[in-house]
Amino acid sequence: MKLTITIFRLAVMAFVVAGAPMSAQAGGSPMEQRNEKVVRDAFETWATEGGNVFKILAPDVKWTIPGSGPVAGTYHGIDDFMARASVPLVQRLAGPLKPKVHHIWAVDDRVIIRFDGSAMTTSGATYTNQFVWIFKMDDGQVVEAEAFLDLIAYQTVVDNNPVRAQ
Repeated sequence: MKLTITIFRLAVMAFVVAGAPMSAQAGGSPMEQRNEKVVRDAFETWATEGGNVFKILAPDVKWTIPGSGPVAGTYHGIDDFMARASVPLVQRLAGPLKPKVHHIWAVDDRVIIRFDGSAMTTSGATYTNQFVWIFKMDDGQVVEAEAFLDLIAYQTVVDNNPVRAQ
């Protein structure tokens, strides 16, 4: 896991240092601007109104969580991703996960989001995690996603907290 995160961080740093166009700083192409706006708006809504950003996922999205552990792997479609990756965490949180976005970059059909998320668990502990999501966009929807996060923090919440009463 540490090696995966280190490699990813180096790749992002090389990407930024190499001067790849970023729509927020360099204007970007109309496609990059549109993709960034879709993602930025979804994250702002999530941060202010709760919920999540999954409404911008294509129904047949391919979502990959690199690493090792029970949640790592590739999910095919929103239903698969929600059932096997999102719901096990969310149902052990006392309230919605709150994102704090640090950066959003849009390059070609990709949008990279670096954010932190936090929430209280059902047992009263604080869950915090750091995320980097890489979205491949098509016509305003996420068709592929890679999600980098601390899988140990995720699994600790799933393993040590009761499911929230409905």
